[in-house]
Order: sequence, then C-alpha cells, then structure tokens
Amino acid sequence: MADVQEAAPRAARGRRGGGGAARRAERTAPKIEAARYITRNIPDFEVLTPEAIEIIEYNAETILEEVGVAFVDNPAALDRWRDAGADVQGERVRIPRGLARKLCATAPSQFTQHARNPERNVEIGGRNLVLAPVYGPPFVRDLDGNRRYATMEDFRTFVKLGYMSKWVHHSGGTVCEPTDVAVNKRHLDMLEAHMTLSDKPFMGSVTEPERAVDSVEMCKILFGEKATEAPHMTSLININSPLTFDATMMGALEVYAANMQACIVSPFIVGGAMAPVSVAGTLTQVLAEALAGIAYSQLIRPGAPVIFGAFVTSIDMNSGAPTFGTPEASKILYGAGQLARRLNLPFRSGGGLCGSKLPDAQAAYETANTLNAALLGGVNFMLHSCGWLEGGLVASFEKFVLDADQLGILHSVAAGVDISENGQAMDAIREVGPGGHYLGCAHTQANFKDAFWRSEVLDYRPYETWADEGAPDSMALARARVNKMMNEYIAPKIDPGIAEELAGYVARRKASEPDAFG
Repeated sequence: MADVQEAAPRAARGRRGGGGAARRAERTAPKIEAARYITRNIPDFEVLTPEAIEIIEYNAETILEEVGVAFVDNPAALDRWRDAGADVQGERVRIPRGLARKLCATAPSQFTQHARNPERNVEIGGRNLVLAPVYGPPFVRDLDGNRRYATMEDFRTFVKLGYMSKWVHHSGGTVCEPTDVAVNKRHLDMLEAHMTLSDKPFMGSVTEPERAVDSVEMCKILFGEKATEAPHMTSLININSPLTFDATMMGALEVYAANMQACIVSPFIVGGAMAPVSVAGTLTQVLAEALAGIAYSQLIRPGAPVIFGAFVTSIDMNSGAPTFGTPEASKILYGAGQLARRLNLPFRSGGGLCGSKLPDAQAAYETANTLNAALLGGVNFMLHSCGWLEGGLVASFEKFVLDADQLGILHSVAAGVDISENGQAMDAIREVGPGGHYLGCAHTQANFKDAFWRSEVLDYRPYETWADEGAPDSMALARARVNKMMNEYIAPKIDPGIAEELAGYVARRKASEPDAFG
C-alpha cells in the first residue's frame, strides 16, 4: 500500500520565533494524513512499435524544419531562435532537424519540487506520479446543486479540500477562477491561499508575465531568497495549437525558466479541430510542439526544469463539443508517454476528465478511463486528477472528494504485487488446508487492516442499514464528506511573520493599479 505520512503541519522556516506557546500549539495540532507521491512498480503500457516511434519522430522534425512554428508578438524570442541557428521569417520559426532535440537534452530528467513542508516535497519524473487537482474552471457546482461563477471563497474551499485529501500530493494552481476578484489581481489572492491554507507544493500564475513575476516574488517571501535556486513552483504553459506560441504564455515561461521554476509545456489539442483526426498525426504534432516549446525554455536557461505535456481530447463531430474518456485519447496518451520517455523528460497528461454535467455514471466511466490510462501510460504529473466536470468548465466539490478518494486505487495498483514471504502466504495456505476458511488464520489476522484498499466515501453497508439511514446516493455521500472535511480543517502552521509579509505584498500590489475585469 502507499507510503502514508502522518505529520503535524509545520512552518516553512523559523524566521521569527514563536516561543513555547507556538511549539506547544504545533505539537497539539491535528495530524493530516498525506500519501507520498506514487512510485510505480508496474510496467508502462506502450502502443507504439519501434518503427512507429521512428516514423513519428522523423515526421515531427519535418514539421519543425519545413512548416515551422509561430512565435507571435515576441521579437526577443525570434532573436533567440535566430541566434540558435533557426530560420526566422517574420514570426515563423523553422528549426533545423535535430536542433530542438539537442536543446531539450539539457533539461533534467527528474527534479524535486519543494513544498513549505519538506515532508510534502514531490519528485517529478522517473517512475513517479504526482497527483494535482482540477485547473481552470470559471464555474463551480456547489453543494446546493447550483452551477454558478466561482468565487474566491470557493477557491479557498478547494485548496482546503486538497490539503485534507490523503491521496492528493499537490495543491495545484487555478483550482477554479475566482470571478469576484479583478482579473489583474486575483492571482495574488490565489497564490496567498495556496501558500497559507496548504503546505503542499503549488503552481504559479501564467496569465501575464508580470503575474509570473509576482509568483516568484511571493515564493521568495515564503521560501527565502534561495527560492530561485531550485524548483518551488510548477506552471502550466499551454501551446496555442496548432504550432503557435503566444507572447503571454512564452512571457510567463521566460520568467519561470530564468528563475529555475518548472514549466509544463503542453500542447492543448482537440483532435479534429486543432490537430489531425488520426492518432499518429496528432502524436506527430504533439511532439513537434513540445520539442519547440521545451527547446525554447532551454534557450532561456539551460537546465531549467520542464515537463513534456500533452492535453489531448477529441471532438464530437455532431455537436462540436470535446469528448473525454475515449479510446483515441488513451492511445495518444500512451504514445505521447513513449515519446516523452525517449526524450528522457517528465511527462504530464491525463486527469479525472469527463464531459458530464453532473458527478453521475457518465462522469464516473469517463474519469475512470482517463485516470487508469494515465497510470498505465507512465504519466509523471497529473493535473485535473480530481474535481473536473463539464469538459473543464466546472469544478465540483462532490466530484473533487469522489475523485480524490478513488486516487487511492492508483496508489495501490502502482505498488504492484507483493511477492515477499508474507505476500506468498504459504503459511496461511498450509494452516487452512482443504475446505477451511481464512478469516481466523494467523496471516489474515496479521494483515487484514492493510490487505484491501477501502474507500472513505463509498457505501459498503448491507441494504437494510443503508435504507434505514436514508438510502444516500453517491452525491449525498460526497456532500457529507465535503462537510466533514471542512469541519475538521485547521490550517497548517506558518511563521506569522511570513504570513504577514505575504499579506503585505498582496495588499501593496493590489493598491498599485486599478481593478480590471476585462
């Protein structure tokens, strides 16, 4: 089973003494269970033959060399590419065969993202899988069943739920878009929430380069001036597929790469609309875009941590809506994982993705398909692992806790099969013999508490007990779980001086410019 830590929340560092009272409070703080990030002891599932990989890699280099990519409204990026040896005509950058791959070689194959509680640090890359919550929805489905615009209070609730969720390793980023705060200021409140309401690692802002700068500055307050010597944030850098790198995303990447913070360079593809309808064609475009974006991060700072991303779904040709949990998306995920491993880079894909409007059977099927594909496909960083509804338009509190609970299954499957003497259970088989039962044997008594994964949300009771207690469905069980977690939530300890500095920075930056909602 997973390596589960029970650690009292702790401060980032003792910059300002809290005295005996603070130490006593820390000793008596509630213990929050937190599973270590997953390390796979199972093989990766691969769909591409060596010949198929060779064809896709060759075609991706052909795209970069002949078709090229566009770096829009970014003269400095064009200059960097020109100096590196690319053919730059206008905003079109054609990259000679092999150049992008050579540049990518300086990126690390694995890195540590540091949390303010060192026990929550995560290793991204290798055989590891880090699970992070939903990212980006402008709407929430609240506990009263209302679909509405998200608020900052909703955002804080999701951060708290992520902190309290045992199987979620990472606090994420924009877990929902708090529309009641000005667009140019909400990133400050979101970062402060991640930094103070959780002690798990988190993501920085990418919606403007200046907001990436704010993220770095707040990180320095939280971790000290040495924060830029190692990764303390990840960031999601979406490529404007097909083959376009916009100035906003690249500007954020430039800030983070220069400051040694990790970037997820991720083609954002709806097959049939932003990429070919075929699996091989989409994989070719994914690889070309990822190569160009990752190579550019290394032009900014060789050795900057980066993750090969692939967010891929298909389109319903009748309605035009994106679809999730489909076999084509799974094949692309498996193939992209193989391509990322060929580059010796961490891989991001998958998540608890679905197109359903409610946490219903459709949501469960689609989510299970995508979560399992991500586990088997060798994903190292899984965004959207819990809380996603309606194609990413909606974050749901109920689905958050249902998904977060099911993530425990991924931990168990990834552990593989215990083939130790205890796992072989030969003593138990000898003890019970033909026609007996194992309920009372020594092996069962020694192992039953940890032998089987058990949900903390779902209902295993007999029908009569379930009916007598109101016959709750999964939505009712999830609502009860949300309320229980929120009632038990206590913020992790943080140095009061650091919290004060963060609040002061947020206040100063908010006061420095008028609100903008456009």
